[in-house]
Amino acid sequence: VSQYLIAVRKVLTHAARTDVIASVPEFPKIKVVTSPRAGFTPTEYWRLLRSARKLTGSEHPDNKHFLRAAYKMRHGHNTMPPDMAWIVGFMVNAFIRPSDLRTLKHRHVEIVSTGSSRYLRLTLPETKKHSAPIVTLQPAVRIYQNIKKHQQQRTLSGPDDYLFLPDIKDRTYALGLMSVLFNWVLSDTGLKQSTNDKPRTLYSLRHSAITFRLLYGSGIDLLTLARNARTSVDVINTHYASTVTGEQNVMLLQSRRPLQQR
Repeated sequence: VSQYLIAVRKVLTHAARTDVIASVPEFPKIKVVTSPRAGFTPTEYWRLLRSARKLTGSEHPDNKHFLRAAYKMRHGHNTMPPDMAWIVGFMVNAFIRPSDLRTLKHRHVEIVSTGSSRYLRLTLPETKKHSAPIVTLQPAVRIYQNIKKHQQQRTLSGPDDYLFLPDIKDRTYALGLMSVLFNWVLSDTGLKQSTNDKPRTLYSLRHSAITFRLLYGSGIDLLTLARNARTSVDVINTHYASTVTGEQNVMLLQSRRPLQQR
């Protein structure tokens, strides 16, 4: 309803500017209730990883003709590739959106090693008016190295080759296939719905990446997290931090400053 009213307001504003109507009438205020996506707990995340690895090389339980009719899945793509386990781990350790999976190439990835840190610097194409590089967590380095080692054997690790499902040139189809395969992993683990009966998708992995940093990051501030995840502090407050409870950070709530700092 809110989106429709915005469209109508734009039309009437243009009409007022061109003297078709005398003025723009008042509009009712619509209260928009946000519904954050469902994420995963750390235990559920490990279940997803184990399931994706276990299913690698297996054929989809649904008939290939059904998959073709329902999801336009091409014959030969009904076998679980190793990419799915990499996608699960990479998204949770790199804060990327599902749409980044279809555009991410090797030339966008740089391994950075400093005195105390090792991470990937992802210089992705601009998304939602954000173009700053993304810094990953350390486990993403190992995942990327495994990807590159595997793709080198297939001569698909050049700068312009894609990280995930690089043999598929139609990247819209590739992203759709990733969603179907991830749904298969969700079915295998029984995690298609959250405890609040909210559906889970690939986007739930990004939600988990940000939520895990809020819960387990040591002193991380929202501005740093928001910029690195290519989003805003307001979005994190509204859509991600809304699922974090006081009990989950009870140690921080009960912490005390040293006497000399009081």
